[in-house]
Parts: sequence; C-alpha cells; structure tokens
Amino acid sequence: MRRIGLLGCGNVGEIIAHKQEGFIIAALHDAVYARAQAVEDECGAPAYESFDEFLAQDLDIVVEAASVSAVQAHAEAVLLSGKDMVILSVGALTDETFRDHLKACAVEKGKKIYIPSGAITGLDNLKVCQIAEVSKVMLRTTKNPRSLGIEVDKPLLLFKGTARDCILRYPKNINVAVAIELASGHEVEVELWADPGTDRNTHELIVEGEFGDINITVSNRPSPENPATSYLAALSILTLLRNLDNPIQIGT
Repeated sequence: MRRIGLLGCGNVGEIIAHKQEGFIIAALHDAVYARAQAVEDECGAPAYESFDEFLAQDLDIVVEAASVSAVQAHAEAVLLSGKDMVILSVGALTDETFRDHLKACAVEKGKKIYIPSGAITGLDNLKVCQIAEVSKVMLRTTKNPRSLGIEVDKPLLLFKGTARDCILRYPKNINVAVAIELASGHEVEVELWADPGTDRNTHELIVEGEFGDINITVSNRPSPENPATSYLAALSILTLLRNLDNPIQIGT
C-alpha cells in the first residue's frame, strides 16, 4: 500500500485520517503542531513539528490539505525529494511561473502532481476543451456568508471577473475555478455569491463549445466541523488515493 504523508491536519486531514483505506498514513505535519498531534492520536501516524523531518520519512506521496501558502512553501521540496504530490489547494497554481516550475521539478524527478476533483464534478471530460473550440467557461459559486466570514441579509454578488483576480481577494474559496481552468485550458469567468438562505456550497459550471453545452450544478454539504470546507472535496482525495494503482482507469 502507498505510504502517505499528510501535509495539513485540519478538517480535511482529519477526514482522510479517519477514513484511510487502501493506503497508510505514515507521517503528519501541520503549521500548527497541535493539530498534527490531534490527528496522531486518531490514526497513530507520527506527527512532526519540523517539515524537513516530516519529508525525510519513507513516503510515496505527500497529500496537501492545508492552504495555498503551504503549497507555495513546500511543493518544490516535496517533488525534489522524489515524492509524488496531491494538491488540494490548487489556487496556488494560478501563478503560471510557479506552476511551470513545479512541473519542471516533477519531470526532473519522474514524479506526478495529482489534482483531485475537489468540490466539483466533470473535470475529466472538461479536458476536451483543450482541443475543441470553446466560447464560454463560467463558474457561479454560491455560499452561506458565514463560510466567507461576512454577514449579509440577502443574496449578494461579491465578485465577478476572472479566477486569477478572484483568488487575490478570496484565496480560500476559489480552488474550484482554478481546477476548471487547468482542466479546460481556458480562462474561467467567475461569479461568487453570498446567500444567507442556503446551507450548501453550490457550484454551477456552464460551458459552451463546438461539442455542445455543458451545465453542471453541484450542491455540496459543508463539512460538519468546518462550513468553509466541502465534504465532497475530502472524499475526492480519498477516492484518488484508493484508485492510484487500479489497473482500470475511468474517465478521459
């Protein structure tokens, strides 16, 4: 079984630790050491306060479930140490120079960077947009204002523009848009709404191209422990890890 290093021991990390099956969590690290210790108590994997000590362990793949800043700080070292990496905080890859550098590191060491589907579906076939003519790629995300750290009494459009610009203002809430952009190879139009009348995180994906139209709506239940986190995002990482060695790979 694959030996996993878990980088980030917040809500998503706890779900991964609790539901591990088909892989072994062998090491834990979090910028807040107490969080890593709490997950250590749950899953038995050792927690390391030092990132360098964490990375020195016998690991096949490092799973990032922390933050954009964690990817920026540690992804290069992970890849150059000869380990594959799962990046959940895909917003870090909006920086094209940084993304190309990580790609070069992965190629140099013969490693892979995996980006899970996260809180959206349909990323597999969205890759056809890389070779087909496309006229529109749009994402409309609606969340309860509490998960955005604000209070409003009616639906409010907080942002309209590109994913690249949105992440500068809402870095914790735009990973889905960046994943869509990377999968499709096209700039994504983004609308971010706050709606006090919803208890779901809803993503509406609209694509128009020579192949026809794609309309996908995903209404995610927030994680019970953290309303800013989609439970589906955590499950998508678990599914990715469990299927890495499956001889039958499904999807484009």
